Amino acid sequence: MAQPSVLIIEDEEGVRTALARRLEMNGCHVAATTTGKEGITRLEAGPVDLVLLDYRLPDADGLTVLERIGRDWPDTLTVMMTAYTNVDLAIKAIRLGAYDYISKPFSLDEMMVVVEKALEAKRLRTEVEWFRTAQQEEFGFDRIVARDPRMLDVLNLLKNVAASEARTILLQGESGTGKDLVAKVLHYNSPRAERPFMNITCTALAETLLESELFGHERGAFTDAREKKKGLFELADGGTIFLDEIGDMPPTLQAKLLRFLEEKAFRRVGGTEDLVVDVRIIAATNKNLRDLVAHRQFREDLFYRLNIFPITLPPLRERPQDVPVLANYFVERFNAEFHKTITGIDPAAMAVMQAYDWPGNVREMRNLIERAMLLSGSGRLTIDGLPTELMTPAIVAGRESEANPEPLIVLGPKGVDIRKVERILVEKAIEQADGNQSRAAQLLGLSRDQLRYRLQKFGLLKAGTEEAS
Repeated sequence: MAQPSVLIIEDEEGVRTALARRLEMNGCHVAATTTGKEGITRLEAGPVDLVLLDYRLPDADGLTVLERIGRDWPDTLTVMMTAYTNVDLAIKAIRLGAYDYISKPFSLDEMMVVVEKALEAKRLRTEVEWFRTAQQEEFGFDRIVARDPRMLDVLNLLKNVAASEARTILLQGESGTGKDLVAKVLHYNSPRAERPFMNITCTALAETLLESELFGHERGAFTDAREKKKGLFELADGGTIFLDEIGDMPPTLQAKLLRFLEEKAFRRVGGTEDLVVDVRIIAATNKNLRDLVAHRQFREDLFYRLNIFPITLPPLRERPQDVPVLANYFVERFNAEFHKTITGIDPAAMAVMQAYDWPGNVREMRNLIERAMLLSGSGRLTIDGLPTELMTPAIVAGRESEANPEPLIVLGPKGVDIRKVERILVEKAIEQADGNQSRAAQLLGLSRDQLRYRLQKFGLLKAGTEEAS
């Protein structure tokens, strides 16, 4: 924090002068007034970090001034000073928001201890507020990059759920689709944003340790439990708990989680007292929980408790319109992070990326572009910077039959135009499927939406293709 600012509102000249001199010696910027009205006028000119406020002023009751400070300048801390030692007065001051209360006469050393504690509290509050604001900016809805209609629908649903009172949310999707990012976006754009966000991966710890991490334990609950420990459920009170890979949670913990969801209460390991907290549970899985329920690997009753607000994140291969948007987003992001000047992605390289099915989803793309940019100088990212596994499906197009193993398209000595390769493949698939888009998409290993995107890109939608019947 910069040079701390302190306002003294005190009508006794000796006390006011002595405090101002000592505070300036301690590196504070000091303003001093003699009346409540003058003090308010000074605050209206610009807030300060700390107010030292006398209880008995010529024109006002100190509690009235304190109440005004708390209402109009809630980030300013106030220390009350009074020669009238009274417990009721101290209680009223604290209730009205005073940071501390000190009785006259006091030594300057005593007052400086109170001032230092107050300024440290102010510094910590400022840091916490800065961190919270930074988190909200980092995990705004604009972090979810989407142009594909399916993902835009998901984004609209996320905005509605975030602002709601939903206590349980289930995120489903393949590995790498961004479930952890979505969980943070839900939290930092919800009414719980100022409370903690706690996350844990259900496969990260042994069952006994996971139970202790989630619910805490009492002293002596097990061999190494030398002290009482609060779990994530207590620490996250008022906030959000993100349970990643919920499909791998051990059965005994599934039962304990179910009880909490139904009764809003739990017990620490080794405890006998029910504890009640207010938390939002966001669970995530890349597994099909219905299948796990059918195979008795996941509790059916817990599944239905978690499935109140299910949100499925589609894989990247089903979001063809998001590929170029995401790719350029990561280029801009890593330009800033690595101090690079990459101007974009070469069309041939982009065509390869759009033809790829991205089994690792958005995470795979992020890692690929990060690596490519670290190895590139300036200009555009080219096809030469892409790994071999992305090139293969676009350049070696497959074989017509087992009897004729020759590739449909091969690289000649001068290379190949990847867009022409892609267009030829699409046209041949449509021809072989007699214009049936669904069948043509199967021949190319694409979804129907991915095929239609390419038909539109190459101007082939008017070529007589028909919908699947």
